[in-house]
Amino acid sequence: MAISLWILLVIFSIWLAPFIIVATSDKTEGGEKLAWLLAIFFVSWFAWVFYMLLAPLKPREARY
Repeated sequence: MAISLWILLVIFSIWLAPFIIVATSDKTEGGEKLAWLLAIFFVSWFAWVFYMLLAPLKPREARY
């Protein structure tokens, strides 16, 4: 019983990892970050791979 609980915890952590990585990333912000998080939720790991390759979708403006 305890081993299956640990396996479930590991699987949940692996599933949760892309959400944490995107939520704490500085590549995107605001609505674009929310869109990526929703894409990861609905499309899962494929969206996370696309996030790592494509984000940000538009260039950032310099803030002074």
